[in-house]
Amino acid sequence: MEYFAEKYIHSLLKFGIKPGLQRVCALCEGLGNPQNDLKFIHVAGTNGKGSVSTQMANILKSAGYKTGLFISPYILDFRERIQINSEWISKDDLEECTFKVKEIADKMTEQPTEFEVITAIAFLYFKRQKCDYVVLETGLGGRFDSTNIINKPECSIITSVSLDHMAVLGNTLSKIAYEKCGIIKEDGITVAYPQQSDDVLSVIKQTASDKNNKLLIPEIPTVIDENINGTIIEYKGIKVEIPMIGEHQVLNTVTTVEAALNLKIPFEHILNGIKKTVLPARVEVISENPLIILDGGHNEAGAKALSYVLKKHVTKEIVAVMGMMADKECDKLIEEIAPLCQTVIATQVPENPRTLKAEDLSYSLSAYTESIAIANPEKAFLKAREIAGDKKALLVCGSLYLASEIKKFI
Repeated sequence: MEYFAEKYIHSLLKFGIKPGLQRVCALCEGLGNPQNDLKFIHVAGTNGKGSVSTQMANILKSAGYKTGLFISPYILDFRERIQINSEWISKDDLEECTFKVKEIADKMTEQPTEFEVITAIAFLYFKRQKCDYVVLETGLGGRFDSTNIINKPECSIITSVSLDHMAVLGNTLSKIAYEKCGIIKEDGITVAYPQQSDDVLSVIKQTASDKNNKLLIPEIPTVIDENINGTIIEYKGIKVEIPMIGEHQVLNTVTTVEAALNLKIPFEHILNGIKKTVLPARVEVISENPLIILDGGHNEAGAKALSYVLKKHVTKEIVAVMGMMADKECDKLIEEIAPLCQTVIATQVPENPRTLKAEDLSYSLSAYTESIAIANPEKAFLKAREIAGDKKALLVCGSLYLASEIKKFI
């Protein structure tokens, strides 16, 4: 059931994505600029933002700080996007904050977008709750992202940067990196993911230098053990348990560690926070027997991360359910994942105008493996479950929207 807040917020989708900070600035000014009274860790990048942000929030929580977390998208409930110490914003608080923000928005000459309104709601809520820190994930890009109206953060984090949202951010890695690096403020501290392309790293270094930032790039850690349930690494002489799968999560984790160390967080709280971080639909093992994996990766980097896990840790034949948004790198994900699967059920996300039709996806998949088109995701999952039985692995992938539909159903 949608309440007033969600109905209002989702009604703003019609305003689309509009780069620029003037609307969110006006909105927050009407609220008394709550963001100016908060301390932030600001996170931008293409992949890994959610993992790094959640790890950092859990570390700060373990260290005894009242910690806000602003992330997107959500998997099960809209309120996942705004949390304090791992607790979602209450329905009452969401309603109250949304009503206050709407009062301001209704007086504006130009209506704010959905994400701008959500950002303002989060700032207002975190201020009212007197958070010690807020871990703030950008929505799209960085330079003109609505989260970027904050003053200098305690730390800026640039996660893995790759090609995505090219219609908005630019069609080269350098252009996209430039937009992401827009969160880097004068005289600050920046931590960057350790395996960036040369083009991206060059932009990060140049921006950090131009903004007089201390730039920290983690060392590549030693992997001690890894399996379907996670990885144990050694970093700076300390063993770190990561309950998430894949090489990308190892590199995300050392990025988080460097940021936390810079904030003078004791290692015991860093280890505890990381150990407690598991994200839904990020190569998530739903069940081990039978093996069911849920992943929402939707670009080339996400496809490669999933492929790494499947090749390294899944020895059974794979039956997949795949659904994608038509404006994503469909060919890249299909080329990477489809050849690893015995059968792929092509499906689509209902009532989403951006979804790729099941028949069209199935046609593309058929060049690599056996494919069946079943538009309804629940029926597609049940068919895949029937084919897989207890002896084959079942994979759901292609989109966080699809992952959300299937996870609710499961």
